[in-house]
Amino acid sequence: MKKMNNKGETSAGGGIGFFGLLQVCFIVLKVMGIINWSWIKVFLPTFIGGGLTVLLLIVCVIIALGN
Repeated sequence: MKKMNNKGETSAGGGIGFFGLLQVCFIVLKVMGIINWSWIKVFLPTFIGGGLTVLLLIVCVIIALGN
């Protein structure tokens, strides 16, 4: 998302997003010893987010090639 400042310049802005925030929470909980999950489960939000991105790219390529 681009935002314009008072000088008329645009800059890109973003955020950490849902999966990123969930990932940070899981890592903090694991390091503090509050959860006793394997590291695979702790990094699951990253795998899900990456998988959804790849799936979306595949769908876009299929749609583009179909036209």
